[in-house]
Order: sequence, then structure tokens, then C-alpha cells
Amino acid sequence: MQEILNQLGIKELNPAFSTGVKDAEIGGREIREIYSPADGKLIAKVEMANTSDLDNIIKASQEAFKVWRKVPAPQRGEIVRQIGDKLRENKDALGSLVTYEMGKIYQEGLGEVQEMIDICDFAVGLSRQLYGLSMHSERPSHRMYEQWHPIGLVGIISAFNFPVAVWSWNAMIAAVCGDVCIWKPSEKTPLTAIACQNIIKSVLKDNNLPEGIFSFIIGDATVGAAMSKDERIPLISATGSTRMGKKVAETVGARLGKSLLELGGNNAVIITENADLEMAIRATVFGSVGTCGQRCTSTRRLIIHESVYNEVKDRLVKIYQTLSIGNPLKQGTLVGPMIDKDAVNGFLNAIEKVQVEGGTLLTGGEVLEGEGFESGTYVKPALAEASNDFQIVQEETFAPILYLIKYSGGVDEAIDIQNSVKQGLSSAIFTQHIRESEAFLSALGSDCGIANVNIGTSGAEIGGAFGGEKETGGGRESGSDAWKAYMRRQTNTINYSADLPLAQGIEFDI
Repeated sequence: MQEILNQLGIKELNPAFSTGVKDAEIGGREIREIYSPADGKLIAKVEMANTSDLDNIIKASQEAFKVWRKVPAPQRGEIVRQIGDKLRENKDALGSLVTYEMGKIYQEGLGEVQEMIDICDFAVGLSRQLYGLSMHSERPSHRMYEQWHPIGLVGIISAFNFPVAVWSWNAMIAAVCGDVCIWKPSEKTPLTAIACQNIIKSVLKDNNLPEGIFSFIIGDATVGAAMSKDERIPLISATGSTRMGKKVAETVGARLGKSLLELGGNNAVIITENADLEMAIRATVFGSVGTCGQRCTSTRRLIIHESVYNEVKDRLVKIYQTLSIGNPLKQGTLVGPMIDKDAVNGFLNAIEKVQVEGGTLLTGGEVLEGEGFESGTYVKPALAEASNDFQIVQEETFAPILYLIKYSGGVDEAIDIQNSVKQGLSSAIFTQHIRESEAFLSALGSDCGIANVNIGTSGAEIGGAFGGEKETGGGRESGSDAWKAYMRRQTNTINYSADLPLAQGIEFDI
């Protein structure tokens, strides 16, 4: 691992910020030790920044914005293309670091880096497609159109579970839009952020561009709160819990800023009596245990028609009992560790609560011990029979717990159960019946931002806008027209006549 850290430019002690802070100013700060959930070993030590450091970074970013906004959008796209190429060169190393620092299996670590590469490719094309509209004016010899301008500084607060991909969704799109970014990664996974920053700095240096186009700061929640409060940052994009998102929305809204929120998910898969059970079970297992249940799109509720309930339950129990759990860097491992012991405690508390409320634990729910599990962060993914009305089922537990819920009526009943939670991120239905699938996708169907048919809740592609409704926050990142969140819209009217007619036929003679 040390060889990989060296390749990515990471030393034992690394400044927690890159832009606007000189080496001489670093000192006397809290040192955070970063341990791998894979083996419990110390990876590195990182100096934590504070709000004074944030002020310096914002000032440097403001100066960088003066330069970057003048660069034509296709040329900004060329810089992002070069970043994508650098990510390709470092894909294996960065994927390994994602796995070792966060705990997701190596294939998922590689997949996360590939998401970064893909969004770079998407952003390069987008740099030539930042289209406005033209409108016909009601006044003669007038032309109307709208155009989009950079919004300025974009603050990005990301979570540990996707330590680099979600940042890139924001940063690469914002960059081609002409914005500059200040990134606060999770303090649980700062090393991957430092690695990405090192990669980007080399590209900016090669092109004689200021480092402040892409900045980052590693700090605790007080730094994130300061970013949300600062009027110099017009847009805050925050990924995390609903509780955190509500605080961000309140703070940013109080200053009439813009917030883009990607918050909790309590995602369900519906398996109807017309489902292909082979497909449904495979998708459910990946959705529920992938990243050890620590995805915002993880499958948390399985809503099964009574006619196939017992078969699905029995097959899932058998699969769960044979899951390969262990070192995420080892080939063949399907389930790695949870991020830390606090997450493990949340898992255990949820297991206890569902049983107190009357649910039945079918399998799993234990913390693994012994050789290879010394970190105390490995658990057996759990299956539990439950009611959708249970309080613990209504909540999002960021852990590998799948609640099995039986329904007996038509697809409308299953959809009602699916929608009867406060979160609205991802959803899926497995059916070979077109009426059921169309009902699920209709205005009366799933109320989530993502609704899939015959694929699971997890594994979104970058081409579509990603996000959800209700307590998921309503934000949209990545593809489609999500770029508009990072720009300001301006309507222009040009009068090329010698007269001055007013709209709506108003006459005003002086």
C-alpha cells in the first residue's frame, strides 16, 4: 500500500488543504489518524483545517475564478479531458486506495474511479453544449434569447461511501460551466481526496492555470457549516444524511443561496408474482450487500408478493449464509468491512430494534471476529422479516440490513408500501407484466427520483440525472441537464429598431 500512496503523492503527514495556505502557516492543528477498516492499520496522519484556512482558500478561489471564467467552455473541457486521462493512468492505484481507505471491494473501487473517468468524458462533450434558448419577441425588430453564465464558487461536501466519485460528478460539470470548486471530503476518507487533488494539480500546472480552480479542505463539521454560511459561495452541493442536509438547507436558505442536496435513501425493490426470480434475487443481493450496505442507493426493503415470498426468502437466506466476507482487496471477496466501529454499532442497534418491534431475524447480524477480522468492522449482512410500519424500517440504517415485507394484493398495494417512507431516492420493480411496470413508472407509481424496471436500486449510470425527492433533498447531479444547477440563467432582449415599443402594448409617452 505504501507504494500506491507514493505513486499518488501521499506522505505520512500531508497538508489538509492545497490552495491559499502556505507551509509556514501549517502547525498547531489537530492531527487526525486515518485507519483502514480493512485491517485496522494506520494509513496516514492528516492535519485538520479550520475556518481561518477556509477564508484563505475562498480568497484564492475567487482570484482563480477571475481567470477560469474567461477561458472558453470548450477549452475548459480540454482541461477536464486531460484530468480524465490522468485518472486513467492512475485507475488501479486510486481504486486500490479507495478500497483500502473506505472498505468497498476492489471491483467497486475500480468502478468508482471509472465513474470519475466517465463523468470527465461526459463533461468534455457538455463543454460544447451549454445551450440557451431563443424566443420570438412580441415587439417588432426585437430579439430575445437566454444564456447561461458561471455561478462562481461551488462548495462540495461529500460523504465517505463514495469518497471521490460524487465529488467528480459535481466538480467536472462545474468546471466546464466555468465555476471553481472547494471540496470538503469526509474526514473519514481524506486520503483519496488528497490523491485526486495531486492528480489535478499536475494538470493545472502543465496548463499554467491557478490551483484555485480545484481546491479542497479537510476539516470537521464546523468547516462544512462555515462553507454553508459563507455568502461568497453561491452554491453548496452536499451529500450525506438527511439530518445533515436539513442543516445545510436551513443555513444556505437563510442567506438565499442555492443548495443541491443528495441525502438519505430507504430504497425498495418490489418483486411481483410475475417476476423473473433469478434476476430479482441477483439484483437484490448486490443492492443490499454491495459496499456493505453503505450506499445511498442500497436496497433496504424487499416488498414480495405472497405467492413467491417463501421461495424468495429461502433462497436469500441460503445465499446470505454463504457470502464471501473479508479483505476487500482480496479477489473473490463480495462483502468488505463497514467504515468504522460507530457504523457497526448502528448496525447492531437496528438489529435489536427490529426484533423489539416484532420482526424476525432470519440470518446474519453478528460482528465477525478472529483472524482477518481484527479491525472489528466486519459484520454478517442481515435478513429480517418486518412490517413497513416499524419505526426502524421507516428510518435509513446505513448498514447491510434487508427487511423482507410481504404483500398480498395487486401492484398498487406494493407501490403504496414502497412510497410510504419519508425518503425518495431509488426504487425498482421486477415483473414481466407490462401493466405492472407501467403502473410503477406512471405519475401514480414510484415517487422516487430513480425508478427502475428489472434492475436493482443500485448502480446508476452517469448519463442520467442522479437524485431523489422528499427527504432525499430534491437535488440532481451528474448527467442530463443537471449542469444547469451550476450556472445562472440570464434572459436577454435586443432592440435593433429606432423605436421603443413596450411589452403588452403599454403606451407611455413623455
